[in-house]
Amino acid sequence: MDRSVSCLLEADVEGVADVTLSVAVVADARLAAERFEVTLDGTSVPTVELQDDHGTRLHHLTAVGPGRLRIDYAATVAGVAPPAPVDDVDLIRYVRPSRYCESDRLGAFARGEFAGLHGHDLLDAVSSWVGSRVAYIAGSSRPTDGAVTTLLSREGVCRDFAHLVIALLRACDVPARLVSVYAPGLAPMDFHAVAEAHVDGAWHALDATCLAPRTAMVRIATGRDAADTAFVTVEGRAELEDTQIMAIVAGDLPADDHRSRVAIA
Repeated sequence: MDRSVSCLLEADVEGVADVTLSVAVVADARLAAERFEVTLDGTSVPTVELQDDHGTRLHHLTAVGPGRLRIDYAATVAGVAPPAPVDDVDLIRYVRPSRYCESDRLGAFARGEFAGLHGHDLLDAVSSWVGSRVAYIAGSSRPTDGAVTTLLSREGVCRDFAHLVIALLRACDVPARLVSVYAPGLAPMDFHAVAEAHVDGAWHALDATCLAPRTAMVRIATGRDAADTAFVTVEGRAELEDTQIMAIVAGDLPADDHRSRVAIA
């Protein structure tokens, strides 16, 4: 399955800022082509590529600005990446509570709601519960909202759905983490976030929004929650003015049975 992905970001930088981008596909993606250009008022800006956990690629810009910053990224991914490796440290790290996935505050609720469920039955039940009880409403959540707020408000966007799935699974002692992806078929097109849970020796993708087929998704970043996977982080002041995301599949978009076992490529 060949997929073409791209993003165009434009921001006005006030003064001087350090910027870290997480928009490139994961390091072990099978790339047929890739382009990454960063300019400030039309002049090329040097970037330093750093590799984070799980093959996440960060591109760091030091002391840029003031001016209009433009990030232009595109890649063609040929075929699928190997399954996400399983590391013993990850199975400890991703069962702990984190900034946006407050599993320690949801323990009693999760154990009561999903009592007696284990393995894939638990994954299906949690994803279905969140998908049926939380309304997807663009702009309904704040950048600081976590899983507890989403549970109480019963509305959010993709990262809120993923955070709540992750927190409920961790509260049931299942390692779970967040993955940012390019998602062909998503409408309106944007960066997307899904959960990934460890059961039976492998990582499995869960998307409670059901907005795009998991089999076509392309991994960008993996971490505890949105704090680890933000597509742009600014140390300084910058105003995002334009975001254009594209993700398409060569040929027909694949179907997705959301109860099936899917690994993100």
